[in-house]
Amino acid sequence: MKPTLQEILQIKHPIIMAPMFLVSNTAMVIEGMKAGVAGCIPALNYRTLEELKAAIAELRAAKVPGGSFGFNLIVNKSNIKYKDQLRVLCEEKVDFIITSLGSPEETIKEAHKVGVKVFCDVTDLGFAKKVESLKADALIAVNNQAGGHRGNFNPEELIQLLNDNTSLPVISAGGVGNKSDLDKMLAAGAIGASIGSLFIPSIEATVSQEYKQACVDYGAKDIVMTEKISGTPCTVINTPYVQQIGTKLNWFERFLNTNKRFKKWAKLIRFMIGNNAVTKAATQATYKTVWVAGPTIEHSKAILPVQKIIESLVK
Repeated sequence: MKPTLQEILQIKHPIIMAPMFLVSNTAMVIEGMKAGVAGCIPALNYRTLEELKAAIAELRAAKVPGGSFGFNLIVNKSNIKYKDQLRVLCEEKVDFIITSLGSPEETIKEAHKVGVKVFCDVTDLGFAKKVESLKADALIAVNNQAGGHRGNFNPEELIQLLNDNTSLPVISAGGVGNKSDLDKMLAAGAIGASIGSLFIPSIEATVSQEYKQACVDYGAKDIVMTEKISGTPCTVINTPYVQQIGTKLNWFERFLNTNKRFKKWAKLIRFMIGNNAVTKAATQATYKTVWVAGPTIEHSKAILPVQKIIESLVK
């Protein structure tokens, strides 16, 4: 028998408030913990290690029984802050770490030395088997309904594939917009769900009101995949600006992305340009609206407190 998410993290409900770049913050996670779920914040949301340490201290002081908190680490070479962030998370002994976009080997090794659990983003069986061999604590099964960088399998298919072929517990990521969706993931064999887009239009989120309102006004049909942010397909709301600039790389960008000599620098420049656009759109009103979100915004009908959003998922 695989342990439940509640048993692994000592939480009340089988939910992780997913880490969202620029969106997740301590206020959201604190309210989530009060409601009996786990919350996770990208370590890259903090510019300095001092800010990261301050956030951990704030979360630890506010932690209540039935809640849990963790941080997301980008573990590939593009994150020059990775090793220092990992060191801080281990020194502070956060409850858990979610790894993304790279090998989690070092993270698992160092985190387990101090009793920190590690969950790893996976989109297919090949990477899941590698993660299993490294002795991760659970898989985050990123499916084709997830927001941001998503997978290719539908939720139930990916859950079954990973359950049938690995021994690790599976946490489903993507496609949960209400209690019925959550129940469906649990029935398919997931031990819980990582849920993100529903919490963008929360009162506690510090993104712009325009971003929050867009998640209320737009729906699943308005989510498109774009290569314009990082060069890797990413889901965004199909605003007039996104329609204007298009969602595909032009011929010159494609050439740079596939040329052995230039692709490293082309991807870095594309990432920096795209990241700058996303940051501006998330924090201020601008006509250049590039808002990252997933299709579950279909279920967002108003800007609500985090605890109300969680209530809609568990009651």
